[in-house]
Amino acid sequence: MKAAFLPDRGVVKVTGEDARNFLNGLVTTDLTQLAPGLGRFGALLTPQGKIIVDFLITEAPSGHGGGFLIDCPRPLAKGLADKLGFYKLRAKVAVENLSDSLGVIAAWGGEPAMKPDLAFADPRDAVLGWRVLAPQDLAQKVADLIGADLVDSAAYEAHRIATGVPRGGLDFIYGDAFPHETNMDRLHGVDFDKGCYVGQEVVSRMQHRGTARTRTVRVTLDGAPPEAGSPVLAGDKPVGTMGSTSGQNGLALIRTDRVTDALDAGLALTAGGLGIRLADPDAFRPTTKQTVA
Repeated sequence: MKAAFLPDRGVVKVTGEDARNFLNGLVTTDLTQLAPGLGRFGALLTPQGKIIVDFLITEAPSGHGGGFLIDCPRPLAKGLADKLGFYKLRAKVAVENLSDSLGVIAAWGGEPAMKPDLAFADPRDAVLGWRVLAPQDLAQKVADLIGADLVDSAAYEAHRIATGVPRGGLDFIYGDAFPHETNMDRLHGVDFDKGCYVGQEVVSRMQHRGTARTRTVRVTLDGAPPEAGSPVLAGDKPVGTMGSTSGQNGLALIRTDRVTDALDAGLALTAGGLGIRLADPDAFRPTTKQTVA
């Protein structure tokens, strides 16, 4: 088993007697299903249904003061805390950015020998393993405790990319992507049966009408990796944008209709003048409608 401290992640805490209902009315995931030791994947959206910030969230046990701990991109943690503060109005909640004192450790490739208090299985994909919220200076101690080898965060990035899970800022742009485009609907990040939340009407409409034409897909590289942001071309026509890469694996944000036409026409895909191939040519094709329990 491996573990890595993720320096790009921060933690925001929301406490107070109204915290659960307050958050549940804002985000895409159903927090009535959350309890200590469990995690959910979700996002805060604009009213137009685009992702402001995506995150993992767990409920802190009473021994850690209760409330909810949000594992989010560290550069966005302060903005998220400020946004939640703007929304709270008269709700009895308190919001703190704990990113200077509490961080995120990812662990994968096995089952923890024991589970620390602030540990939970990654809800997006079982292959991603576990998350543990702890200060950076305790990373080695946590790794020893769970029976993992502490490695560099680049090893986790390679694992994330190979698993096909996008990362905001690299594989999509915050404020410019819908949840379906980043596969949140397939990674258990949107609950289509819960009540209203910010941006819910747009997301529900995309789900029920099947109008999402852009998807994040895994690609394999024939040689050197193209730069993130390079246009993906089918022949000479743009069909998407290259995202993060590691070794021969990568992610790309593609227009599914255009790539379907390109594959049917036998056209090769390139990015930055380099050949790329879809790891699973059927991954971007429409799926049956689903809900998240």
